[in-house]
Amino acid sequence: MAGRSPGHGGDDPHGDEPLVTAGTPLDDADAALVLVHGRGATARSVVDLGEQLADDRDLAILAPAAAGNTWYPNSFLSPVADNEPGRTSGLRAVGAAADRAVDAGIDRDRVLVGGFSQGACLASEFVARNPTRYGGLAVFSGGLIGESIDIDDYLADGAADGEVSTDADGGPLDGTPVFVGCSDTDPHIPEERVHETTAVLEALGGDVDERIYPGMGHGINDDEVEAVSAMVADLA
Repeated sequence: MAGRSPGHGGDDPHGDEPLVTAGTPLDDADAALVLVHGRGATARSVVDLGEQLADDRDLAILAPAAAGNTWYPNSFLSPVADNEPGRTSGLRAVGAAADRAVDAGIDRDRVLVGGFSQGACLASEFVARNPTRYGGLAVFSGGLIGESIDIDDYLADGAADGEVSTDADGGPLDGTPVFVGCSDTDPHIPEERVHETTAVLEALGGDVDERIYPGMGHGINDDEVEAVSAMVADLA
């Protein structure tokens, strides 16, 4: 099933793309997965991953789609301006999908956001730029977007939104479970960026499980699926 959101011309290239939904209908679901596909892939392909993670549990699956199957044109390690407006439009699409679940009556702390590769970069960037208590964040072979990463920049964003808390978890993510998995030989994702991403998410109050897999390359392995499936089980 797919629905469309209004586009905004050239400044929102993904705005007219469909939101693919699967699993339990939103009106009947108590939890949701918002999953973001990678470069050259499709929303339908990441729905297949979501169905594997859900394992027949009663969850809604929402997958935004990128125009031309690409969220932004260059490496996620490029200067942010080089990937606009695709990056911002993609973040908007992720936010619209999460809001769709919340508008249907699902609490945001029962919404898990995740993605693979380019989609993982968008998912992690969205959660870090819009920190609150989510049901989880799953980062399969990805990391925060930009030429360099400054933890203080992300903390300042949270403070500007009035989101920084002083709870026991020490940040606006309020203990959100986070899985970050990647190979040490991934040709697209430097291991250092994985560690930088983990540091930012921990500084924001996420409960991060980072796993580096020797020699895996660019993909998702069974251990990652098992780990994130356990996070999903806690939602249902």
